[in-house]
Amino acid sequence: MKVIVDQDKCVGSGQCVLTAERVFDQREEDGIVELLDPEPPAEAAADVRLAASLCPALAIRIEDATA
Repeated sequence: MKVIVDQDKCVGSGQCVLTAERVFDQREEDGIVELLDPEPPAEAAADVRLAASLCPALAIRIEDATA
């Protein structure tokens, strides 16, 4: 799994941080998403997918690894 964020789309709602705090954080000055782990471990996949689905700005994109 590869996680990509679009900081230009982010509105700073913080849903991603609340859902997957080891993968996402927010900048202190404006609350915009910061990606901490672009290739999180498999055990974080469900939380990352939930975070992406909860993002009101659709600023999180997930690319699955192909076999």
